[in-house]
Amino acid sequence: MDAVGENNLDDPTDQRTCLICGDRATGLHYGIISCEGCKGFFKRSICNKRVYRCSRDKNCEMSRKQRNRCQYCRLLKCLQMGMNRKAIREDGMPGGRNKSIGPVQITEEEIERIMSGQEFKEDAPEHTWGNNGDSDHSSPSNGASEGNQPSPASTLSSNRSAEMNGYTAALRDQYINTSMPTHYQLLPHLFSYAAQSGLLASQPRNLYPQPHPLVQQLVAAEELAPLTTPMLIEEEYKVTQVELFALLCRLADELLFRQISWIKKLPFFCELSIEDYTCLLSSTWQELILLSCLTIYSGQIFGELADITAKYTPSDDELQGFSEDGMEVMERLIILFRKLHQLKISNEEYACMKTINFLNQDIRGLSSISQLEQLNKRYWCVCQDYIESKYPLQPKRFPEIMMCLPDIRCISTKLVNVPLEQLPLLFKAVLHSCKSSLTSYRTGPSPCVTASTGN
Repeated sequence: MDAVGENNLDDPTDQRTCLICGDRATGLHYGIISCEGCKGFFKRSICNKRVYRCSRDKNCEMSRKQRNRCQYCRLLKCLQMGMNRKAIREDGMPGGRNKSIGPVQITEEEIERIMSGQEFKEDAPEHTWGNNGDSDHSSPSNGASEGNQPSPASTLSSNRSAEMNGYTAALRDQYINTSMPTHYQLLPHLFSYAAQSGLLASQPRNLYPQPHPLVQQLVAAEELAPLTTPMLIEEEYKVTQVELFALLCRLADELLFRQISWIKKLPFFCELSIEDYTCLLSSTWQELILLSCLTIYSGQIFGELADITAKYTPSDDELQGFSEDGMEVMERLIILFRKLHQLKISNEEYACMKTINFLNQDIRGLSSISQLEQLNKRYWCVCQDYIESKYPLQPKRFPEIMMCLPDIRCISTKLVNVPLEQLPLLFKAVLHSCKSSLTSYRTGPSPCVTASTGN
């Protein structure tokens, strides 16, 4: 490795600090002394051509605890301190390119072109950057989740902490201190099994236990009871932006707690370490919550919650300031909802989808990758066997369901780029659009609540 990309500080007594956030530096990264977290953040930002926004005055505090609260100011400081973007390898692999061994000085105009995304637009030809899942996982103490908004874990009430045993407390502590997973177009851990699982051709799979008992075990681990967060309101009451946001936080609180409880009930719970479960939850919590909202809890989300968002009237400034990120997430959510509604996902299919998405051996920091891969493969095959036997007249059903998982991951990752104050408007727009086109949610059961049939 060259001195630009990776140059570790081998002396254990060396206490040099990161020039970006003040955390303990681990080496000379892209031309300056920095920590693993800021190194990974800079690489992801440049490789993925990210354009961030600051909701304040573009002068946010950069410290170990505060660095994840504003991506814009963090990248700005990386550039101002001299991080060399040209030292990043175009193939996205670890290590850098020998362009310079020290910091680079660029003009304010160049910095502005990078921060606004203008430089990325003028790149010709465009590069396809790799994504190695670099994140702040390697840094021992990170603050809120990466993005201009705190993690929903920060809303967990103190009385719940007392109810959790040591395992769930460990999960929550690690979860709060973990940055958001970066986005990639497909799920490699899913599609690596294409040939074996039948996406290409059906093959016998008699190495695994009979599928239906395993599927029922997954369903038994789920909390299928309605959400308990109060979502009833007086008929004439006008909901404010702050009140709607507070309600969304309470829902995130309850949904997150249900995911933690779900992990402890999984049939393979004893087969992985607590550390691996912590890592998996830290990287997939958004996807798990989104999937559950679009399936098993869709009756309440698109019924009671939609009724509440209808009582919220955004101001002209809120409407005019709605970001492009928010528009993209809204459009993708509506499309994904319609896909899942047309498929009428059963409880069994939901439980399989959730488990397969959770068992992602490509997440950085895992220790039992081989065991995780075997578990993923087991439930992938179990899910396919179950769906093919239950729906013999729908040969494309299994791949169609699995293809929803990359959409869920993409939306979950993009959601963190939506400014915090725009979330109430985003939810109002999505729920109104979906409910308007699917009025059956007012009178009919949620797609996941009914028993599955083979028709």
